[in-house]
Amino acid sequence: MARVIVDVMLKPEILDPQGQAVVGALPRLGFPHVSAVRQGKHFVLDLPELGEAEALEQAARIAETLLANPVIEEYAVRHAE
Repeated sequence: MARVIVDVMLKPEILDPQGQAVVGALPRLGFPHVSAVRQGKHFVLDLPELGEAEALEQAARIAETLLANPVIEEYAVRHAE
């Protein structure tokens, strides 16, 4: 069975309000050394009938059409370990 991970993140030039809220709260919680936080989405796809290369290709197509908004987000696809 092929298991693929898709990580979706806002593009660097896109404002990340949730990340800014987290980085603002960290010093109050005793973590003063964090200078930036970016939030994203993590998907694990099980593709039991596909080989590894096919699974990566199909996961990329799924990310392009459903999981990520290509205008403001970028994604990375990799095999799960």
